[in-house]
Amino acid sequence: MIWGFAFVAQFYGAGEVGDFAMNGLRFPLGTLSLLPVMLIFERGKSSKTERKKTVLASLYAGTALFIASTLQQVGISVSKSVGISGFLTGLYTIFVPIACYLFFKKKTGFNIVVSAVLAVLGIFMLCIKPGVGFSFGFGELLLLIGAFFWTAHVVVVDRCGKDIRSLHFCVGQFFVCSVWSVLLMVIFEMPTIDSIRAAAIPILYAGVLSVGVAYTLQVIGQKRADPTFASIIFSTESVFSAIGGVIFGIDSISFVGYIGCLLIFAGIVISQLDFKKKKARPDGIVGELK
Repeated sequence: MIWGFAFVAQFYGAGEVGDFAMNGLRFPLGTLSLLPVMLIFERGKSSKTERKKTVLASLYAGTALFIASTLQQVGISVSKSVGISGFLTGLYTIFVPIACYLFFKKKTGFNIVVSAVLAVLGIFMLCIKPGVGFSFGFGELLLLIGAFFWTAHVVVVDRCGKDIRSLHFCVGQFFVCSVWSVLLMVIFEMPTIDSIRAAAIPILYAGVLSVGVAYTLQVIGQKRADPTFASIIFSTESVFSAIGGVIFGIDSISFVGYIGCLLIFAGIVISQLDFKKKKARPDGIVGELK
């Protein structure tokens, strides 16, 4: 829910301070808000090897996060639709297993093919606008490209984030993303004090809640949740972005567009389901034998 409604905060915040400044302000704020959590839950010294892994993982993941979040932020402003932005961003859930198959030869199921077909059909319907017809503009293109970089971010986290402390890694990648974002802000969009005051609530929401709180909940929650169902729960971010867009009067998605949203969401959910027949384990629990 926090991530979904963050699209609304990003939309209004960027309207006051600009796209680069929005990320240049919210990511450092999110990094600072996460520091106390890290110090509470992950105290103690780490080994030299672990520190080196954390730095490298943070550099790779933080850079991917920066590119993805920048494309998303600009895409939201150009498309002027938080609902469309949320659903196009959510396509990374389908792209991740495809990327793992292409680059790491990790087997994928027929459900991914079905998901991809539903997603393409859904995008087509989502981009049919009232009185205009099919319109896939520059904003939608940026969001779609951004989905590939969100995919890269997830893959990097999966490949590089093992054997290191989760919150240290979160703070590290946010710090790297912050440095890149602040650099763009200083070069292109140095905001005034008045504009920051006007965007204070969206910046606080997108920084403290979306970056700090939500990512902390993700890290803690995933330690106790099945990853498949966790991914499905995360995908509802798209639904809440659409709800937020309607509540705050930002979106004007056609009826056909909402059907497209449903198809994309169905594709996202199907991509995470495992249709393999479960085997009975010796202990009587139904599950995969390993």
